[in-house]
Amino acid sequence: MTQDEIIALFKQTHALLDGHFLLRSGLHSRQFFQCAILLQHTPIAARVCAELAEKLKGIETDSAISPALGGMIVGHEVARALGKRHIFAEKEEGKLVLRRGFTIAPGERFLVLEDVVTRGGRVQETIDIVRAHGGVVAAVGTLVDRSGGNAPDFGCPFISLVQLNPETFEPGNLPPDLAGTPAIKPGSK
Repeated sequence: MTQDEIIALFKQTHALLDGHFLLRSGLHSRQFFQCAILLQHTPIAARVCAELAEKLKGIETDSAISPALGGMIVGHEVARALGKRHIFAEKEEGKLVLRRGFTIAPGERFLVLEDVVTRGGRVQETIDIVRAHGGVVAAVGTLVDRSGGNAPDFGCPFISLVQLNPETFEPGNLPPDLAGTPAIKPGSK
């Protein structure tokens, strides 16, 4: 699938939203990728995640991990396509942690999988968890890289299906059309 075909799926499923959005990163934007809307359609989820798995298949890995909540479906579907185990990190007292008896063995190689990356905060938290438990992060994979080429250096390959540079704005520097419109925070909190 091409990037344009994947974006067309976002539009077809009404998962690419236009308006005034407050992103988890704290930035404001006119566009929002609500991956959960796309991923609710299981045949589409399987298809796009298989595409991401195809891009990641040459990377030596044992398991996959995702930050909850947004990355869970992506992580599960990519891991399934690769025949790997999938675990997730979830919030506890505002921080991502491993729970539910999930373990990371020393030297175990992980793919960190997410739905959308803007600044990469949740991805970095997940990487830190893997490394704190003695694991190795082999690569980061995401459906949408909306960092505009400004994603942090995660210390491993960073692979995405869609790479975009939608305008984002700091809270104190909004253009007039956004300043006069209430921001919506449609993503996970």
